[in-house]
Amino acid sequence: MNRTRLLYNCYFSRRLKALEDYTSKPGEVQAMVLRRLLDMAQNTEWGKKYSYATIKDYDEFRRRLPIQTYEEVKPFVERIRRGEQNLLWPSNIRWFAKSSGTTNDKSKFIPVSRESLKDTHYRGGQDACTIYLSQHPESKLFNGNALILGGSHAPNLNTPHTLVGDLSAILIENINPLVNLIRVPNKEIALMEHFEPKMEAIAKYTIGKDVTNLSGVPSWMLVLIKHILEKTGKRTLDEVWPNLEVFFHGGVAFTPYREQYKQLIQHPGMHYMETYNASEGYFGTQNDPNDPAMMLMIDYGVFFEFIPLEEVGKDNPHAYCLEEVELGKNYAMVISTSAGLWRYMIGDTVKFSGRNPYKFVITGRTKHFINAFGEELIVDNAEKGLAKACKETGAQVLDYSAAPVFMDENAKCRHQWIIEFAKEPADLHRFATILDDTLKEINSDYEAKRQNNLALQPLEIIKARKGLFHDWLDQKGKLGGQHKIPRLSNTREYIEEMIALNKQA
Repeated sequence: MNRTRLLYNCYFSRRLKALEDYTSKPGEVQAMVLRRLLDMAQNTEWGKKYSYATIKDYDEFRRRLPIQTYEEVKPFVERIRRGEQNLLWPSNIRWFAKSSGTTNDKSKFIPVSRESLKDTHYRGGQDACTIYLSQHPESKLFNGNALILGGSHAPNLNTPHTLVGDLSAILIENINPLVNLIRVPNKEIALMEHFEPKMEAIAKYTIGKDVTNLSGVPSWMLVLIKHILEKTGKRTLDEVWPNLEVFFHGGVAFTPYREQYKQLIQHPGMHYMETYNASEGYFGTQNDPNDPAMMLMIDYGVFFEFIPLEEVGKDNPHAYCLEEVELGKNYAMVISTSAGLWRYMIGDTVKFSGRNPYKFVITGRTKHFINAFGEELIVDNAEKGLAKACKETGAQVLDYSAAPVFMDENAKCRHQWIIEFAKEPADLHRFATILDDTLKEINSDYEAKRQNNLALQPLEIIKARKGLFHDWLDQKGKLGGQHKIPRLSNTREYIEEMIALNKQA
């Protein structure tokens, strides 16, 4: 019996009808989400402060509540972690996701309610399966095992009243027991704290299993795959798991890793599906394998708003609801959720590529960009530039980071990139030239600053030694989970650390 087809017919197929509302009435769907959130939270301390009971519509909600960052939410988070409840959300908040969206030493603790687990995070995973199975009726996804690569708990950060962990670890800890029948490895291994022994334990546990699907961050999953191939002596992963058919990935852009995955998984029936599951909520799923944009998931416990990138940082930035956004424009995402985050700016920037349904790509972070000289370089630009340089030179990028050089001894300003290659270009200068030229093609501000080398000199590339970014994250205690390399930075804090570490053997 095809267990996958049975589950699809009994459960997943029903969900497709609801997803049709994403096309026919997105504004109504989001209005109902906002109404439900306000009604549920009206008797909380926050809800009483802003008189949720008297808010009639979105315009009033927008006028009455300020935009929040973590600094404004932090006092409430600290009170909840000390045992107070009914502050931001009516149900008891027991879990906090330690945010991996930052690479500095100060962590964010994002509240995770039982409602947000059910109506957002787990629902997102279910919908990813629904969409995938609707596209691949021959799938045998649930006939084998799902390898989910997650983070860990952090017992030293727990209080008597609350628990802390990576979002992925919280999901594993609270998942429906039935899912554990197909998920690998077991919970004890999945929640191990230290990354490298965890990789070894996962490899030992899963090599003999029938793994049909993978879920995780591309960079860390790549480390695991290479370890498994080294351990088994196999050339490709489909030799280890012949029924492997899909990788549900998220957390970082897949572009730099795509060619490496094609080499390591050569089965022609392998599929890749991007998802957007952050500590704060599940927001998007790729619904067309030929389109990298994701569909915004609008009927979860999340109400969305969007601030034009040029207004970020202003005292009173204007936010827009979904139906007010323009296609092709960069926005900072703002959310209100069933975990008690209200008009919260999560730090990601997005650009919409279509309506009916609303589809978007992640373009970067509000803090991860370079605008030292007015060039407004964002992560989306960097990814496209690197993709073209790799395509034309045959190179493969493993990891990278970039920052401005404000002025050296020759009074020359430029961008400095440090890149670890999985496959080096034959001519690094040509690679740099293609990258530089592509950035000029896709970013008019960058092109203007590079005009005649007046404001900006040609970019510089430093070749990183093997394992540099792994060692840098290890030095900061951030191996594994959803921790990420800061791709672009407006200061030299990170790149100076990396350059110093690069000189060490």
